[in-house]
Order: sequence, then C-alpha cells, then structure tokens
Amino acid sequence: MSTFLGLPRHRSSTPDEGPLGPVPHADDPLRWGDPFPVAARRALDDAQMRRNLGHATSTIREKRASVVGEVPDWEALRDTGSAVKGDVMARLPELLVQLEENVTARGGTVHWARDADEANAIVTRIARERAVDEIVKVKSMATQEIGLNEALAEAGIAAVETDLAELIVQLSEDMPSHILVPAIHRNREEIRRLFLARMEDAPDDLGDAPRELAEAARVHLRRKFLSARMAVSGANFGVADSGTLTVVESEGNGRMCLTLPETLVTVMGIEKVVPTFTDLEVFGQLLPRSSTGERMNPYTSLWTGVTPGDGPQDFHLILLDNGRTRALADDVGRAALHCIRCSACLNVCPVYERVGGHAYGSVYPGPIGAVLTPLLTGAGTEDAPYGDVNASLPYASTLCGACFDACPVKIDIPSLLVHLRARDVDSRRERTVPTGWDGAMKAASWVMSDGARLGRAEKGTAALRVLAGRKGYVGTLPPPMSAWTASRDLPAPPRQSFRDWWADEHDGNDGDGAAEENA
Repeated sequence: MSTFLGLPRHRSSTPDEGPLGPVPHADDPLRWGDPFPVAARRALDDAQMRRNLGHATSTIREKRASVVGEVPDWEALRDTGSAVKGDVMARLPELLVQLEENVTARGGTVHWARDADEANAIVTRIARERAVDEIVKVKSMATQEIGLNEALAEAGIAAVETDLAELIVQLSEDMPSHILVPAIHRNREEIRRLFLARMEDAPDDLGDAPRELAEAARVHLRRKFLSARMAVSGANFGVADSGTLTVVESEGNGRMCLTLPETLVTVMGIEKVVPTFTDLEVFGQLLPRSSTGERMNPYTSLWTGVTPGDGPQDFHLILLDNGRTRALADDVGRAALHCIRCSACLNVCPVYERVGGHAYGSVYPGPIGAVLTPLLTGAGTEDAPYGDVNASLPYASTLCGACFDACPVKIDIPSLLVHLRARDVDSRRERTVPTGWDGAMKAASWVMSDGARLGRAEKGTAALRVLAGRKGYVGTLPPPMSAWTASRDLPAPPRQSFRDWWADEHDGNDGDGAAEENA
C-alpha cells in the first residue's frame, strides 16, 4: 500500500529506492524475509537504526520504571492479570460463545474466521456490499497479521492507516518494527523526508519538529475521518458477559474511526476475550504503564453492539483464529496467548535493541514474537515444512530473563523459548541426512562422554588463547567452526582449567582421573 491519491497500488515484489531507501516487503506477514541469523547480521550494519532504537527504547524504559514504581501492589496486579488470562485459556470456547451471544443480542453481527484468507474475505465482502472503496483504520496488530491492507487493495479498496506511526509505515511501504511504535526505527528527519515525498498535502516548509510532523498528519487525515463511511479496528479486549469491545490508544484517531463511520468492522484475535467487565480494571492499570509509561490511556473507547442514533449503526465483529487454536493445544506454548500486546518485553530486550524488529521477519518482533510467531505458524511441527524460516526465532535470545521481569501478565518467555527450541530439535530427529550441526553435536557428545577425552580436548584449547590475543575472544575460525564464529564470538579459554585447578588443590592428583571419580 502506498498512495492516498486514489486506489492503492500494491507493494512490488522487490524493494525499490523510495525516500527512505529500500525497505522490506512482506509476502506473508508472519513469515517473510531471511531467517533471523541472516537478517540480524544485516541489521547490525545499520548504525542509524541502532541509534534510533537505543534512544527510543531507553526513553520508554525510564518512563515505565517511573510509573510502575508508583504502584505499591504492582506485583499483585501482575499476578491477577496472569490468573485472568489463565482462566480465559481454560474456558476459551464457552467465553467466545458468550461473547457472540451478547454482541448479537445488542445489534452486532459476529463472524468466525479460521485463517487470514477467511477474515480478509469477510471484510472485503462487507465493504463491497456497502459500495465502499476507501476505509479508515485504527492501529491493529490483528489486521497487520492477516495482511488486510493488501487483500483490500486486491479488491480495489484503499485502507487508510490513521495512527501516526502506522501512517509512516504505510507511506514508506515499510513493515512495522515494533508492536506499539511500528515506526520506532525511523527518526524525525527520515519522517520529514517521507512526508514531503509521499504526502501530497504536506507543507513545503515542513520541519522535523514533532509538533510540525504531527500537525501535517492531522490535517492530512482529517478529511479522511469526515468522509469515511466504513472503519476497521482491532480490539484490545472483548468482554464476554456484556459484549463490550475495547480499544485503547494515545492519539484520538481511534476515537474518530470508532464513532464517525456508519459501518464498523472489528477484527479480534480469539485470545483477547476476558470474562467480565470488572477484569478491565486490572488491565486498565497494567497496559498503559507497561506500554507507553503512562498512568492511563489518553483515549479508551468502549462500545456494546449498536446504539440507535449514536455511533456506527452497522457493527461486525470478526473472531480470528489464524493459528491460535494450534497454540492453545500446546500445553506450554499456550501461555504466549496471554500477551496483551504492551511491547514491554521488546523495550528491555538487548537482542531487539540491537537488531530491530525487521530481523524477526514477522509483524510480531522481539521476545514475544520469537515465541508467538512459531506457535501461530506451527514452526517445528508437522504443520510447517522442515527449514521453516520461523524455526530460528526461538534462538533469537540470550535467555537473560528481562522480558519475564517486564511482562505485566508474567509470561515466562525464557521457558517458552527453551520449549520451542526443544520442539525444533525434536522435529529434526527423524531426518536421515545429518547436517553439519548434527555432526558437531555428535562429536561434542563423544568427547564429553569420556573424562580422558575431555581432558585432552581441554589441553588443546591453548591455541585458542593465542588466537584470542589481547582482545580476549576469537572472532574468526576456519571451517567447520566458522559456522559458529560467523554469528558469535568465542571467548578465550581460561589459562587454568577446572581439572588443572583440582589437581593443584588435591596434591597433584591426575586431573582426568579426579574428574571422572567426581563426575
């Protein structure tokens, strides 16, 4: 998608040189680009992107720490949020039926979509039946996930992103790189150049001050809000016992989309349901502090079906599966469905901060994306081909645990990453042709299974200390070890091994024998 001058044109199959240079284009929003190790290595060469991310994530972390520190029962709130989401996963079918009944009773229409194609077809059909060729959109991860904009473009329908960051991504024909702030990888000067090149009504003297950029976008979008006959949104929460839908946002564009058009279509992942209206009180405290570092969301919109004479008179709710029941069937992995899309895990992740969101090849980047994307797409199972690009995502972590500490609903992301790594390894056990990695692991197993062999191998590491020199690490090794050093440094071995230390401390006993006796 690109232009606001008429019907949209499609993304080209290969990136072209736009105002921001070549940008990634998605064939599948959950499975695009190179595997993470390849994409991350390329991203590390982008110094400007790393500076943009470093500045933005550090600012968000500081704001979050300040407002979280004001809440004396923060840990109790996290426990409660986690318990509510656990209850939802245990009762998901009955809660969804209850939600459908209450939305329908209040004048709405509920649709069920098994996958992206079905969801896109429903939205397209609704737009065509109402003779709509342009819609306005509220920022929505669910519609990004299914590639709704591109599907509508196929039908000749323009989808206008109204969130400022989403507008930046759309105008640049880019992909989002952050769950909450999709254009976090861009700085003010890049955005100014983009607006001048792609926004037809941007003032010629546009500067790069945030106020000027926001004002240019506001003027640009205002006529879209006033003329729109149909809007599409996501939903942060859907309340089962009342049929109420909720969208929280910071700019007010969502409020315009949710109240002005005649027709409103909401695409909601089935995991976003909560049992009661009271549950919103918990998430209303957890979400803004964890996401934007605010005490409360500037705009919280709630609507229940259709109210005659007030707001949209034609409301449709699409309940989206798209791999969620597959994730739910995983007794361990289902915890990823607790995610409330706050992005707190991204803002504290040392890996994400250095490689950015595009390296993950999915609209869900960062630690939660490294577990959620493989679960939704079935990577590492019989539902996905061997060598699936998403299979490498669970390895995109140091397992430092910062994401778990930051998660407002206590998703144990490090444990999920280990679980998915094991699933990936298990999926390859039946392969008859070993890979280089398989051979390396078998060799390591042979060496480490015998104390004497391990002792001799340790003595052979002295050469690595020479290669490391004053740097303290080895950056390059010849094949086959180059497969390791191509993506990580090898620390220099210590001058004294544990075996040697043991021998010194125990009257010169042979290190190999002592180690075997104490294995």
